[in-house]
Amino acid sequence: MPRKLRADQQAELYVVDVVTFESRLVFASSTLLFEAPNWVGDRLVINGDGGLFAVPAGGGELEPIELGGVPEINNDHVVSPDASTVYVSAEDGHLYAVPLAGGIGRRVSNEHGVHHYLHGISPDGERLAYIGLENRDGRRITNVYTVPAAGGVDVQITDDEFADDGAEYGPDGEWIYFNSERAGQAQLFRIKGGVVEQLTSDERVNWFPHPSPDGSLVAYVSFPPGTEGHPADVEDVRVRLLETSGRIREVATVFGGQGTMNVPSWSPDGQYFAYVAYPIS
Repeated sequence: MPRKLRADQQAELYVVDVVTFESRLVFASSTLLFEAPNWVGDRLVINGDGGLFAVPAGGGELEPIELGGVPEINNDHVVSPDASTVYVSAEDGHLYAVPLAGGIGRRVSNEHGVHHYLHGISPDGERLAYIGLENRDGRRITNVYTVPAAGGVDVQITDDEFADDGAEYGPDGEWIYFNSERAGQAQLFRIKGGVVEQLTSDERVNWFPHPSPDGSLVAYVSFPPGTEGHPADVEDVRVRLLETSGRIREVATVFGGQGTMNVPSWSPDGQYFAYVAYPIS
């Protein structure tokens, strides 16, 4: 079932200016629990109640996006570089392509024993990066995969029993960024051709790396030490920026976690990114 707001809770969509580091409130709701903003043109795409919506980045009202017969979706969705298609993860475990201008949805993913969670698209729009979840001898195993956006053969990028998540292409189309527990608690990594580089190493639990369009910054969500997974409604969740020098910039501290920034949320020009907070009054 889709997540719902708690009593006296609100979902708040913010846009961050990466020059001033100021967060601007774009949209808020006390009735719809929305999640995971993507940026497309002058709009932001969010999910809620199993559906998809757009809201102007400058502020305004929600507009439903027709899913074209696709099953109820979760909070994993990405937009093609040409802004023509939104790719979504559905609750049936598969990935679908949905025309943003309207039309019938198309299944992209294959039947190969995994539940698909979409997180990234290559800069040329040709491939999708996703997490494949399989149950192996009673254990939940997650690995990084890619698949052609037009449909085709899957490629498994990681093959291990570490908890991997948040697979997303970098701007060069070669590195794939992800979070993993291969260093103990969840930290940020990237992988290319079997070479794995660790990007963060601190006491906090770090999830969902989102490289900026020019690769100079990585936005991510940081949970308190000892957090297991990426739960909702957590205090002291931090929205952070990682610079290429390794310096970490604190952008915001929110009540949230799940849904705050699960998917790519940078503006195409790299001047802004978006996140969601879930305060309780």
